[in-house]
Amino acid sequence: MSTILKTNALESEAIYIFREVISQFDKPVLLFSGGKDSITLVRLAQKAFFPAKIPFPLLHVDTGHNFPETIEFRDRLVKELGLELIVRNVQDAIDEGKVVEETGKYSSRNSLQTTTLLDAIEEFKFDACIGGARRDEEKARAKERIFSVRDDFGQWDEKNQRPELFDLLNGKIENGQNVRVFPISNWTELDVWSYIEQEQIEIPSIYFSHKRKVFLRDGMIWSHSPFVYQEEDEEIEERIVRFRTVGDMSCTAAVDSYAATISEVVGEIRLSTISERGARIDDKRSEAAMEKRKQQGYF
Repeated sequence: MSTILKTNALESEAIYIFREVISQFDKPVLLFSGGKDSITLVRLAQKAFFPAKIPFPLLHVDTGHNFPETIEFRDRLVKELGLELIVRNVQDAIDEGKVVEETGKYSSRNSLQTTTLLDAIEEFKFDACIGGARRDEEKARAKERIFSVRDDFGQWDEKNQRPELFDLLNGKIENGQNVRVFPISNWTELDVWSYIEQEQIEIPSIYFSHKRKVFLRDGMIWSHSPFVYQEEDEEIEERIVRFRTVGDMSCTAAVDSYAATISEVVGEIRLSTISERGARIDDKRSEAAMEKRKQQGYF
């Protein structure tokens, strides 16, 4: 019973945040990756505005190196729900010379998303970008407020944050500024999965155990893909794995798992002693990797 009450309280808080966004901002957008957190945001937005449709578009910053299962799920979801989807591609920023493609063993397009995101915010004049980040994921995210103000360069100043006392959310911004909004900031990974189980929310198949071609590097399970650099001595093997978190193929490691249902995933997470961000390869670059990306404009 206590778990149900906690989940309902979190749902109510998230719905309140969504409604505050609509009341305080003119041009919000939901940042959608096709991962479990952004899918949960879509369900919460549906509840917040029912029986009306979700009153803002979804924006996907596509690295071009995504898992095919995620893209297929994204397209099917927006079609079924009749949502507006905006896609902007990192490849375009590379072609235009705005960013430079990384090369080598740990090359990834993850950090290149920032330029594409900031360009999209400027193109559509979005003043509030709703994201699925949670405080339990990573210590830089633990510092951030639910309404997180970004300057006119899209940058986050961790020393200049507004108090959020008694659930009062201040959305007042100056010209050029925008706000990143995190409705499930107070949720944990287990809270998200428990909500997915409770609401019977469909999610991409890569979250469940499946056979995949992989290789091992630095104690992590990397996906074999044309998008992922691989040394000649790194042998390809087939393993039964799943993904706890989903970025693109070059920055997301798999975990050994036989969890094939949501209830089995929930049970697995209850026993886990490692954070889900432990499977994010891009976070291994430095201890402050996430904080630096946020300072540059990452959501």
